Amino acid sequence: MFIVEYKTDRRSAPAEFRRRSGLMSYRRAWSALISAAATIIVADAALAGPREVGVWFDDTGKGAVEIFQCGSKLCGRIVWLKDPLNAKGAPLTDGYNPNPKLRNRPICGLQILGGLARQPDGTWDEGWVYDPKVGKSYDAAIELAGQKTLILTGYKGLRLLSKSFTWTKAPETLPKCDGATTAAR
Repeated sequence: MFIVEYKTDRRSAPAEFRRRSGLMSYRRAWSALISAAATIIVADAALAGPREVGVWFDDTGKGAVEIFQCGSKLCGRIVWLKDPLNAKGAPLTDGYNPNPKLRNRPICGLQILGGLARQPDGTWDEGWVYDPKVGKSYDAAIELAGQKTLILTGYKGLRLLSKSFTWTKAPETLPKCDGATTAAR
């Protein structure tokens, strides 16, 4: 029978291995934590939706439109008017609509944007915009020009013959008018 004498020393192979494996476990844990955090941040950004979603003042500053997701596309409805009443004190209606049956609809809550599809370049196009001031619909595209600026482009068929309008982000505290949600088209 052999007797083996073993001295434990800090420099011995098993201790060195324990230190290295502890360091490796720490690095693996830290790496896993960073990966998980990055995944959560990316997933949260994806769930937040497009940056175009929100309430925007139109180019005149007299109205605000809430852009929202409708399926995979973007839509928008009027949610605020500086002057929501006509001269008789009644709520403004869609009086210029080419369809006489729709002329009594309230402007507040009226859907004026629809069908905007995300394009490969990150903009939104192939939609429509309705202008209740004249009762006409146009093809539409929107794109962000900054954190608080959105460009709406209206056109008929060709974007070469278009007109663009600059909308600005409205504060979250903007009071909303309460109107029925109706589509303009």
